[in-house]
Amino acid sequence: MKRRSFISLSASGIAALSVMPSGLTASESSPSRVRLGGPVFEKCNSPEEWISALKKLGYRAAYCPISVGADSALIKAYKTAAAKNDIVIAEVGAWSNPISPDQDTAKMATQKCIDSLALADEIGASCCVNVSGSRNLKHWAGPHKDNLTDATFDLIVETTRKIIDAVKPTHTYFTLECMPWAYPDSVDSYLKLIKAIDRKQFGVHLDPMNLITSPQIYYRNGEMMRDCFRKLGPQIRSCHAKDIILREDNAVPQLDEILAGKGNLNYKTFLSELAKLKDIPLMMEHLNSSEEYAQAAAYIRLVGKEVNVEM
Repeated sequence: MKRRSFISLSASGIAALSVMPSGLTASESSPSRVRLGGPVFEKCNSPEEWISALKKLGYRAAYCPISVGADSALIKAYKTAAAKNDIVIAEVGAWSNPISPDQDTAKMATQKCIDSLALADEIGASCCVNVSGSRNLKHWAGPHKDNLTDATFDLIVETTRKIIDAVKPTHTYFTLECMPWAYPDSVDSYLKLIKAIDRKQFGVHLDPMNLITSPQIYYRNGEMMRDCFRKLGPQIRSCHAKDIILREDNAVPQLDEILAGKGNLNYKTFLSELAKLKDIPLMMEHLNSSEEYAQAAAYIRLVGKEVNVEM
């Protein structure tokens, strides 16, 4: 699912200093750690095979390996295997449009979110993630003139409360991924949503690429990410890893999603800030093959070494 190839005409620190024991350089001090993960392409028929596949890839985080509707025994088996092998199940995707103008679509999507959140809580995932949705009838996550309005903001608040209250999760969190044309569309609108939703188990899913909506932010995305972690850090439950490039052959700004390492996302800042948090997964997504994921992982790990962050 490609949620990112769009034209935008809109316009958005000091790095934290590491205090190290006397005589130690950054490369000699104990590294921080980030849990890198991604999809598993290998067919896995059991928790044991799943763990084996993750270890081959060097992942310490994983997408939820089973779907809504799985029986409790299987859910428990995967949860136990993950805990035993120090794997964090990062997220259960609930990708759907619970604020669709079509009432049947909205009802089904809301139920999908409820069921996905229940699975996330039972399996011990860090979060259940969705976008807030769209008033667009043609594309479930597309732009629409009514998305960024007070009325839609209130609808998102009402719908999110309904989802969380139906499950009453005790471990996991329901989160909304930022989008450039739907709330939350900025760090500050995310803070506003957190306050308005007013539920302990509402958290933050951070995909910084989705917040790069102009050349100004594109060239200063490290500053934008530091702002994200400064304001949202304690609420962040999972992050997505990809990259972005500004096309140079267009008369208007066009920002395209691309494989990590091929674009301009400031991974040094991203990894340094993420490493300050504990056990927050960094999940690669939207690539086409295991080879592309291996290439992206190699780049992220290389940058990690440069800033003394282990994957």
